[in-house]
Amino acid sequence: MKKILSLLIVSLCLVWTAQAGPKDSKTHYAEEALRPYVESGRLAGAISVFYKDGVQETCCIGYADVAARRPIRMNNVFMQCSQTKGFCGVTIAKLVEEGRISLDDPVSKYLPEFATLWVQDGVKDGVRTLHRARNVLTVRMVLNHTGGFPFEISAKRPDVRGGGWSGGAPLRQTASIAAASPLMFEPGTNVLYSNTGIDIGAAIVEVVTGMKWEQYLKQEVLDPLGMKSTWFWPTDRQLRSKIELYETQPDGPAKWVEEVGNQQRPYNDAHVFASAGAGLWTTASDQLKFYKMLMNLGVGDNGVRILKEETVRNLLARSTRPAGMEGYSLGLTAPEQDSEDAWFGHGGAWGTQCSVNWHKKELRLWVIQCPAGGQPWTPDVDKAAEKFFARSFDNSALNAYTGRVQ
Repeated sequence: MKKILSLLIVSLCLVWTAQAGPKDSKTHYAEEALRPYVESGRLAGAISVFYKDGVQETCCIGYADVAARRPIRMNNVFMQCSQTKGFCGVTIAKLVEEGRISLDDPVSKYLPEFATLWVQDGVKDGVRTLHRARNVLTVRMVLNHTGGFPFEISAKRPDVRGGGWSGGAPLRQTASIAAASPLMFEPGTNVLYSNTGIDIGAAIVEVVTGMKWEQYLKQEVLDPLGMKSTWFWPTDRQLRSKIELYETQPDGPAKWVEEVGNQQRPYNDAHVFASAGAGLWTTASDQLKFYKMLMNLGVGDNGVRILKEETVRNLLARSTRPAGMEGYSLGLTAPEQDSEDAWFGHGGAWGTQCSVNWHKKELRLWVIQCPAGGQPWTPDVDKAAEKFFARSFDNSALNAYTGRVQ
């Protein structure tokens, strides 16, 4: 009876705190660091979130659209680029914990065209030589960038109209093109960051589940977490309030950019295909739901469990690469060795970033749309984060349980 009562109390606390949200830290470290850059025009706008065990600092500073003087907000959609990889990692991890996939299975078990692969030796006198791959390509390898695949397949070249990571080909076709192309090295022997490998992982999900990868993602992750603004095809209404692209200039205001090769307008027509390597639109509010789920070891702030604790700890929060190849798990950057100070997460090409520490229940989120020119404010934001995480907060109130799910 006592155990049932305890579970009931915990459930009620989760429902209450999901509605109440985290406690406001009453600090403004990020805003103080970023204001000079916004006032000078070098930074169009940015969103920063620091979270520590139920206490949160949220900073929305500057503009989503400078010309229109439209302030940047937590519900503005933006392209998160390679942060999409973590979503693929979660879908793979879910199938692993259900026993439907093993990370050490050959990719050819699910995608037969990968049974015979060729590795590039080099080019001599204008002739490219190949040898048949000796190592077996595994599911683990395609998810942690050790498979030997190039960054993108030829059909997704950004210099071709309609190409880019959201154009060119659907996932199953992407995998087939990759299988017919030479690898850059023997599988499992080196590291090469590759959208292609992650797309192959998503194609495996399609074969195992019998569903389009994006539909499986929506059913098993996005909808349960309440991520209603996250999708590969943002609506026209969402796009009217999107965060615009701005290139940082060496001296002077940031320069507006209409589009770049990897992300081509229109953003929601028939030329757009779901891509697991990059391509998922989202909002800062939705991103927090996903990364807090990872921080909470598989449980969303709304109390919905997506993954088991051990799945997050062992498959997502720790590296799955061989020793000495730096840290990376399944679509997420992760340390080789777990520790109290270990963080894991991912960044995106336009400067977005989110990482979490599940031991300390800490999170750091950064949203910006900056395709070129660098981010000179990064050291100042890092110092602001250090101040926040070094500070002691009173989290004794009930809503401090937000993000501290057991």
